[in-house]
Amino acid sequence: MSRSKPVHYAWLLVLLVPALAVFVLLRETAFRFSHKEFLWGMCILAPAIVLFTFFQVWRERNLELFARPSLIDQLIPDSSFDKHIVKFILLSLAFEFVMIGFAGPQIGTKQEKVKRQGIDVMVALDVSNSMLSEDVKPSRLGRAKNFISNFIDSLQNDRLGMIVFAGRAYTQMPLTVDYSAARMYLKTLGPNMVPTQGTNIAEAIDMARKGFVQEDNSHKALIIISDGEDNEGGVDDAIAQATKEGVKIFTIGVGSGNGSPIPQGADYKRDENGNIVLSKLNQEMMQDIASKGNGKYFLLGSGKDEIASIFNELGRINTRAYEDLAFTDFDDQYQWCLTIAAVLLLIEWWISERKFKWSTL
Repeated sequence: MSRSKPVHYAWLLVLLVPALAVFVLLRETAFRFSHKEFLWGMCILAPAIVLFTFFQVWRERNLELFARPSLIDQLIPDSSFDKHIVKFILLSLAFEFVMIGFAGPQIGTKQEKVKRQGIDVMVALDVSNSMLSEDVKPSRLGRAKNFISNFIDSLQNDRLGMIVFAGRAYTQMPLTVDYSAARMYLKTLGPNMVPTQGTNIAEAIDMARKGFVQEDNSHKALIIISDGEDNEGGVDDAIAQATKEGVKIFTIGVGSGNGSPIPQGADYKRDENGNIVLSKLNQEMMQDIASKGNGKYFLLGSGKDEIASIFNELGRINTRAYEDLAFTDFDDQYQWCLTIAAVLLLIEWWISERKFKWSTL
């Protein structure tokens, strides 16, 4: 009897191929889904794979209790004990391609210059270790990323850029109207992106200032999201230079004044005496930055009220007209996905439960 070996379960990795393809395609500006909510349907496969694996183990154990493998081979010599795995993989792949097809994949075919009216917004996110504190749920960083995600959803014609900072600052995404790319970048943000710890807000302001159009002294907004812990200094000079160039600086504080320990591996960050270090939101500093930057300070709560308030403030900034390249025509590609699904279903239907004469499978 050709019994299923553990290595056969590696075939289930094939199910990741369509999911990886979707991930890669979403990073392309010429690709989009018209009904991407259907992609969530692929999540059904996770419990299905678990149940199938459980059934496979249960089936093999019961066969071993029923009779010796050699005896089962004599009783049912033509029965395959592996082909149902292949059939399951084919059905699962077909289901994934059906979901991708229902999601409405489209490829851009015509790119034109589009006139837009908006402002330039840079978001500078603190990714220092103190942002991992959980005095707000799921964490300071998690709450901040949720806010940025909702903020992106509310944007229309404004150009958006993103900066991450801790002890150093780095441009994560230059100004763009590609909000899909912004969402993809947002998912990758974390403390491991900046090896130097600290909260160098001054460098973040300088980097944002250089990322704006230099000859334009208006239409610029910088939103700094941080807990204000361990500030490196030099902020006043950075603010003065930024406001001189027409940048309005808004700050959003994340955390609480009571303080919270900073996760560090399986423990928390401790001082030289072994005491747990508590990280507290420095509201005074965040308020001071916003005041000197001709902006406004917000304390991040659920995020909805803050978004409405920030857009109210951004609405007071004069917009400007600019041209941007954008895809204006898209061709549907769902038929290819459904065709692949149909072929996979036909192959699954054709494969019987009996062994191939030319194989042990």
